[in-house]
Amino acid sequence: MSEQLPYHIALTLLSGVGDVMGKKLVAYCGGAEAVFKEKRGILEKVPGIGPLTAKQIHNQEVFDRVEQEMSFLQKHDITALFYLDKRYPKRLQHCADSPMMLYYKGNADLNMQRIVGVVGTRNASEYGRQMCEQVVEGLIESHVMIVSGLAYGIDSYAHRAALRSGLPTLGVLAHGLDRIYPYTNKGLSERMLSQGGLITEFMSGTKPDRENFPRRNRIVAGMCDAIVVVESAKKGGALITADIANSYNRDVFAIPGRIGDVYSEGCNYFIRTNRAALLESAENIRYIMGWDDPKPAANTQTRLFREFNPDEEKIMQLLRGAEACGIDELMLKSELQASKVAAILLNFEFEGLVTALPGKRFRLC
Repeated sequence: MSEQLPYHIALTLLSGVGDVMGKKLVAYCGGAEAVFKEKRGILEKVPGIGPLTAKQIHNQEVFDRVEQEMSFLQKHDITALFYLDKRYPKRLQHCADSPMMLYYKGNADLNMQRIVGVVGTRNASEYGRQMCEQVVEGLIESHVMIVSGLAYGIDSYAHRAALRSGLPTLGVLAHGLDRIYPYTNKGLSERMLSQGGLITEFMSGTKPDRENFPRRNRIVAGMCDAIVVVESAKKGGALITADIANSYNRDVFAIPGRIGDVYSEGCNYFIRTNRAALLESAENIRYIMGWDDPKPAANTQTRLFREFNPDEEKIMQLLRGAEACGIDELMLKSELQASKVAAILLNFEFEGLVTALPGKRFRLC
């Protein structure tokens, strides 16, 4: 385990210091360890940090709980991921409110090329089950990872369909890794460890309290390229996930249902208000996401004679190193202003150098 891990965990235990403020502290002080070793007077000058919070940061009692958690992680072979770690999910990393810490167990690649979240009601109908399974099975050739919340109903059907199809599947939990909720999914969760895994932002001992589920939902939304809503009431938790996904500029799909059916109201409403694309089969996902089209041959002739200025070269190098990049990722890694990145990408499109993909992602032609 990293020598910095105790400080990473301790940051999440500070009362009144959430994920956004915690990241601000790390940036201001130069690291998690530096936060706890910084003088109180300097900490108080950090915007949003007052005398009470600064005093709490210097309270070493928090490290007693840290030691307990580290023993749990080591005993159960659990990986702790700080938001700056290389293995931390890159898609989620670019979300402002992403968790500072994630606890993970399994063998999945959290940065797989294609990730789809499947969410829906716990009270799934036979129609919902069938459609969920059809969509997951239809994504086999696209080599995706299926992410869901390991809940009753649609979540469980999605995980099981992925396992049967040979696709990796990840369960995002609303509690610590010392338990499984609902307990009836314990067998399912154990199978997922060898073909995917389990992940949570919550430390051991955390119960599946109601307020934890919306926090769990933002992880599902942030980790994925696209979210599929199978069945949901108009105020269901699945729609919360879909709303968050929209705010993260993720593509959202919804399977339509019968008019008047309570657990189709949410899907139909999202389609009607253009918050989700109508989904009839996995083919719709592949088409809209551009996963059906073969990658075009490189436009070597244009690149051969095109001279790039320093800013353009930064963007081009980033695009060369990945199949596709989101505009947020390009801004972060190039350290260029949003307007500059957008202008460069638009010029590249006109010149046939890049192709725009759904979700504000771009790839080289």
